[in-house]
Amino acid sequence: MTTPSAADDRTARAPVRVRLRPTMQSDLEYVLSIESDPVNLPFITPWERTQHEAAIRFPDFRHFIIEGGEGLASVGFLILIGCRSPHQSLELKRMVVQAKGGGFGRAALRVAKKVAFDDLGAHRFWLDVKTHNTRAKALYDGEGFVVEGTLRESVRSGRGFESLIVMSMLRSEFAARRGQGLELVA
Repeated sequence: MTTPSAADDRTARAPVRVRLRPTMQSDLEYVLSIESDPVNLPFITPWERTQHEAAIRFPDFRHFIIEGGEGLASVGFLILIGCRSPHQSLELKRMVVQAKGGGFGRAALRVAKKVAFDDLGAHRFWLDVKTHNTRAKALYDGEGFVVEGTLRESVRSGRGFESLIVMSMLRSEFAARRGQGLELVA
């Protein structure tokens, strides 16, 4: 799926082009390398290779490589969970963008929302973000996600126990944003 992203409303940046393509086994070295990058490690809980392999194969998951820029080079990856949930509650499990500050994360998130609501029929699209990940939290706030609460000291890391902020967007909120021209059109 290739879609140009609307420019961030707060900047004069030109639209960023991204596409999500299904992750292949041959992409896993790339995925593991950016997941283990010291720049990214403080903000995620990395998976083992076998977990990524399962996510590629299991029908309830969608594992994507984010491709962006002029030549549509790999710039990151994202994982959706709950794609077959009878509750229509889909989770953005992970999004890691290697090239930070280029608008790829925002553009990929907009495509992911379109996939979640338009293609997979989600009623609710949710995620969690570590409390110290202020950059990602600002992105999710700016893209219309609503804070639902905090899971206090719920994950253990090299930093000790960390809290997670749970955020979500409902189909009706997505539709309202689309009506205001803030989302990609079908």
